[in-house]
Amino acid sequence: MATTQPAPRHLLRGGAWLIEPTNADTVMTPERLTEEHRLIGQTTDRFVAQEVMPQLEKLEQHDWAVVRQLIRRCAELDLFGIDVAEEYTGVNLDKVTSLIVSEEMAGAASFGAAFGGQANLTALPIFLFGTPAQKKKYLPRVLSGEIIGAYCLSETGSGSDALGAKTKAVKQPDGSFVLNGEKMWITNGGFADVFIVFAKVDGEHFSAFIVERAFGGLTSGKEEHKMGLHGSSTTAIIFQDVKVPAENLLGEVGKGHKVAFNVLNFGRFKLGGMCSGGARLAIGESAKYAAQRKQFGQPIASFGAIKHKLGEMIVRTYGIESLVYRTAGMIDERVNATPHDASDGSAAAAVLEEYAVEASIAKVAGSEVLDFVLDENIQIHGGNGFVRDYPAERHFRDARVNRIFEGTNEINRLLIPGMLAKRAVKGALPIIPAAKALQDELLGPPAMATGDDGALGDERRAVDAFKKTALMVFGIAMQTYGTKLADQQEVLMLTADILIDVFTAESALLRAMAAQQQKSAKASLHVDAARVLVNDVAARIEVAARQALAVMASGDTLRTLLAGLRRLSKFVPIDTVTIRRRLADGAVAQGGYIFR
Repeated sequence: MATTQPAPRHLLRGGAWLIEPTNADTVMTPERLTEEHRLIGQTTDRFVAQEVMPQLEKLEQHDWAVVRQLIRRCAELDLFGIDVAEEYTGVNLDKVTSLIVSEEMAGAASFGAAFGGQANLTALPIFLFGTPAQKKKYLPRVLSGEIIGAYCLSETGSGSDALGAKTKAVKQPDGSFVLNGEKMWITNGGFADVFIVFAKVDGEHFSAFIVERAFGGLTSGKEEHKMGLHGSSTTAIIFQDVKVPAENLLGEVGKGHKVAFNVLNFGRFKLGGMCSGGARLAIGESAKYAAQRKQFGQPIASFGAIKHKLGEMIVRTYGIESLVYRTAGMIDERVNATPHDASDGSAAAAVLEEYAVEASIAKVAGSEVLDFVLDENIQIHGGNGFVRDYPAERHFRDARVNRIFEGTNEINRLLIPGMLAKRAVKGALPIIPAAKALQDELLGPPAMATGDDGALGDERRAVDAFKKTALMVFGIAMQTYGTKLADQQEVLMLTADILIDVFTAESALLRAMAAQQQKSAKASLHVDAARVLVNDVAARIEVAARQALAVMASGDTLRTLLAGLRRLSKFVPIDTVTIRRRLADGAVAQGGYIFR
């Protein structure tokens, strides 16, 4: 199996994949992992299987001493410091490595939440935005597991509207701040020692602070009774006249949104990876169960209905896996191409902001594909999937919050086209001229189709058409609503669905093309997965585009737009039944996800 990194390429800006081509030999895929990547993945997998899972019952009984032990064990394995410079006891590895660790943590979602609270939501904001003194004081203790961290952003009245926070920080004559307020749904809240807290200085300037429990005046509420993640501590955090030293301001007064949103970008990207890992795990459970469970005298894996489920689970997971690795590769290449001091996190913060669109796509698509896969996992298990004797039931409950974590999927759907529109208006992305050029193309005579008789020729042409469809809908939306586009949430969400499908389909296609170029032993299966995904995406994109156009136009104008859409929607359906059967049979034979 190939273990080489992708070739250097012209660096695409965030969102530029919509209007620029990408070569398959430049895209990061799981097949291009190095030996070091694989060893870290194996280490994390063994840790979860051998050390976390045997403690699951204690975790669900809220034995937080066990969580502390496991966090210290993570620290011994250097799993917390992957994104932190060596100067502060981190290991400074790439974002692909960070993604791999997130994937492997999926098997123990409750502990995965505690892990994320420590690595992503405590260490990362301090490294990205902290002063050298703050980094030296806190990062070695966080990365060693000496102290446990938590991230305090949400409030009862400001979940999705983070900037509407009511928690106040009143500046004192000596430069310190006094915090009062309450935060909700805080992971690690019951036992954390240090908190990244967002509050408004003098009730106006949204800012971030590093707050220690030892400062006094900070208390944890009762543990929430949650649908899932029973082994994760989730409480309110109450601040009553908590005095925070001036040197514990994180970043600048009034710039807390920079801290919050960039950390969320990274969290969304990594959540997509955890969802990908969880889906792979569930496919393994389903394949093994279907092979041994007999009905009507034969294994249920031999039935077409079950093959369809397994095949579709594999196809959708293949798409998510492809897009998160592609995104990790883009982030790493941009960081490497940006001159920076490894001990300064500002360059990484800027890159994370650059790829905020892709991070939101990873979060939305990953969480929804995982929910689909886990629902089918229960269905394949039948009655056994509904009881706690099998892990399928726990996986299902634990995963539901992913569509709420890190900004709801609805908020992220609004952000995806919203961020692209802002970049287009500023001229950072030439989306507007590209949309105008497309309009001229559709009003002109049809162009002759380019010849491409390769295994994925039809799919390449289809993905090009998908991009044009997205440009068409997005361009008309910007033209129709102008500065009021943000108020048209239904149109924005339909546009987001199209953009998500475009990025997913192209990522899967590029991965399959790369597998062919590398002459992978499983190249034909890669082609199968990509072909089914593109086939299914074609139907979804056309439906979403028709719905969006019908909102924005009527009469002759609508008929003209639909005629243009028909020119772009000429993909011929393929026999997905036979292909899904091949994918399902491969999973049953291997006893798990066939692309690992």
